[in-house]
Amino acid sequence: MTLNIWWMLLVALGVLVLAVVIGVLLGVRSGGTAEAGPAALVSRAERLRSLPSFRAAVRRRMALLSGIVALGAIAMLLGGVVAARPMAPKTVQPVNASRDIMLCLDVSGSMSDVDVEVLGVFEKLLEGFEGERIGLTIFNSSPVQVFPLTDDYAFVKEQLRSVRSSFDFEDETPEHWVGTLNGPGASLIGDGLAACTMRFDHHDDERSRSVILATDNELAGASILTIQEAAQYAQSRQVRVFALNPVEGKDAQVSAQLSDAAALTGGQSYALRETTTVGDIIAEIQKQEARTLKGQAQVILVDSPTVWIALMLVAVLGFVVLLTVIRDAGRGRS
Repeated sequence: MTLNIWWMLLVALGVLVLAVVIGVLLGVRSGGTAEAGPAALVSRAERLRSLPSFRAAVRRRMALLSGIVALGAIAMLLGGVVAARPMAPKTVQPVNASRDIMLCLDVSGSMSDVDVEVLGVFEKLLEGFEGERIGLTIFNSSPVQVFPLTDDYAFVKEQLRSVRSSFDFEDETPEHWVGTLNGPGASLIGDGLAACTMRFDHHDDERSRSVILATDNELAGASILTIQEAAQYAQSRQVRVFALNPVEGKDAQVSAQLSDAAALTGGQSYALRETTTVGDIIAEIQKQEARTLKGQAQVILVDSPTVWIALMLVAVLGFVVLLTVIRDAGRGRS
């Protein structure tokens, strides 16, 4: 047991000690200074005091008085424990009904002019979600996870703004270059999409998983996977792909490849600058059922005063009963 306000027990103990001291002082003062009041003269009173019934009555009264003092002290101490808020450990496992969304951003040179705009769209998407877990992976010739799936939206916004500021190229090595240029070629879309698909966790749980892929689909080099093969991999993992296409309407063949890859997974391709793009993506993702995700079990402290309150009430009730018995006995009813 843990006491949340432990010093309240010390307060109760102090009050109890003070009450005992005051009682003793009053008793001493009364015995030493009180004037003798009117008394009845009884002949041979010592013979009365020697009677077994008289001695039994005195012992019974002393026992009742001792019981009253003891129960009063116990009730006060138990009251101190209750006031100190006894706490007990409890194991809880948080449950969150949500969907998983991985933002997947192509940061190759051909996307430099539009990536800031894409990150703005990502922030608008964030405003439309509530409780969903969001992650971000960027890629060029190699992928980098900027942050894993999380429902800490303040953190997500901070990271998105940090990546967006790196496109000002004020630093010698922009943030979006770090780790994304570790392989041959550039804009390896298939490899990037596969890497984003692999960033989901809790693989044994049936969850709603979506990738929002922003790319112009302009491959520059030999990738391990084509975009179609990466889409097939996403489909096998039950991950839907929603594509943001900044060159929609400019290159029909490139746009068709991107659209076909998204459709293969049950997703869809959208033009980056369409006014309904953000709302349409949010609506499509929210059509998928939110699944329960069990968090890591945690031990917390909760108020546990029930037993102590019950004991205090028993002590108080016993105190009142004994007090009533002594009062009735003093009136000649026992």
